[in-house]
Amino acid sequence: MNRIQQALQQDKKLLSIYFTAGFPKLEDTVNIIKNLEESGADMIEIGLPFSDPLADGPTIQESSTDALRNGMTTAKLFEQLEGIRQQVAIPLIIMGYFNPMMQYGMEEFCKRCNELGIDGLIIPDLPLREYELEYKALFDKYNLDMVFLITPQTSEARIRQIDAASNSFIYMVSTASTTGAQSGFSQQTTAYFDRIAAMELKSECIVGFGISSADTFKAATRKAKGAIIGSAFIKMLREKGIAGIADFMKAIRPD
Repeated sequence: MNRIQQALQQDKKLLSIYFTAGFPKLEDTVNIIKNLEESGADMIEIGLPFSDPLADGPTIQESSTDALRNGMTTAKLFEQLEGIRQQVAIPLIIMGYFNPMMQYGMEEFCKRCNELGIDGLIIPDLPLREYELEYKALFDKYNLDMVFLITPQTSEARIRQIDAASNSFIYMVSTASTTGAQSGFSQQTTAYFDRIAAMELKSECIVGFGISSADTFKAATRKAKGAIIGSAFIKMLREKGIAGIADFMKAIRPD
């Protein structure tokens, strides 16, 4: 049982935080990870910046642009993460687009993730069928979970296929739009949460997109195992830097 699966078995709602590696400053990556664990994060998604992040809203796009300007690369991220498992114990997932991983070399990318203690990958633009035909064996070889995304528009048949292929959690996108903080969830989104819960999938679901406060975290996790916060955390980093992490986390989950 890997770290993601162990986290999913905990008797609590999980709080996962996304941040862009190399933002606000190039060498902030490890300090952000350590501060997040110390402040109560259950999982961390490390964003690998890309010049054309189609699924990301303006806040994350801007952080990617800044990180690339700062000099962040795949090789640099792996260099920064050397020895990270001597410093943090919670699950670490790399979220990024397929092109930079392919440029690095997919097997070498997975191998380095395994060596560094990365637990899984989220690759929004890698189709399920291509993953199963071309890359599943590689992920299995290097003990990496593949996390798939579903949206309100994903058909039930497709969700069932994704559930069958998943070995950790399903990333349940709350909206069909790009990422970004919201003040609350619509009735339509709440009905979507209920519909997925009623399917009784074997995989746990963790909600992403639109979570920015204690209220939205609570609403997102009413029937899901956890929630992911990205844009709101990036905004906080831009305004307050690493010093603001503890207060941000306490505001989301005060208990």
